Amino acid sequence: MESLTALKTGEAGIVEKVTGGRSFVSRASAMGFTSNVELTMLQNFARGPLLVFLRDSQIALGRGEAEKIKVRRK
Repeated sequence: MESLTALKTGEAGIVEKVTGGRSFVSRASAMGFTSNVELTMLQNFARGPLLVFLRDSQIALGRGEAEKIKVRRK
């Protein structure tokens, strides 16, 4: 299990769990980051936000938020 930031552009993964405070976990769940959901990394440069394709939506996340989302490579 590794953080979302470890996925490279084009790689797919499955959400294992979301860590962090209660408000972040609630907000991430509302965006669709729940257990066993498949996602694809659309953009992951060395710096700046990440762009993820999840549940027919593109979601931009800051690196700090992405570190709290644990995934398994598909």
